[in-house]
Amino acid sequence: MKRMRSSIMISLFGGSLLMVSCTGGEGPIAPPPPVPAEYAEKRMPEGWWTDPKIIEEGRLIFTGEENIDVNCASCHGKDGKPVKRGARDFRVQERMSLYSESAWYWRIAEGVPRTKMKPWKGKLSEEEIWKVIAYEHTFSHEGQPAPHDDYRTMPQTAEAKK
Repeated sequence: MKRMRSSIMISLFGGSLLMVSCTGGEGPIAPPPPVPAEYAEKRMPEGWWTDPKIIEEGRLIFTGEENIDVNCASCHGKDGKPVKRGARDFRVQERMSLYSESAWYWRIAEGVPRTKMKPWKGKLSEEEIWKVIAYEHTFSHEGQPAPHDDYRTMPQTAEAKK
């Protein structure tokens, strides 16, 4: 009886670990918090979302080939699939389409509180941050350049409107 109970507990625990590891630890899809005023007007330079040269420069920064002190892929993976727990999965279009360009810029520049995502504004110029964003955006579009016209706000439920 004890052996059977132990086997059941081990199976449940193992299954729980597998479920957590497969989800990437991101939790439910929800919009990012409101962008602070100093970042609210930030916009990707015209044409950069789909510019192959800009995207390639963003890839070099993202993978640490441009600057060894900056290697986004060490957490987010070379293909946007996280390799570290809690890192954003850039391949999930439903989640990434909730990020305005200003929200995306803000999160890279200032980091994300209570996570391992640190601020990068001290290591990357504004132009470099936009190049990284242009590259990251391709992950949610099957590796292809695409305009960020998929940005949308999440519909509010009746509960959230109260």
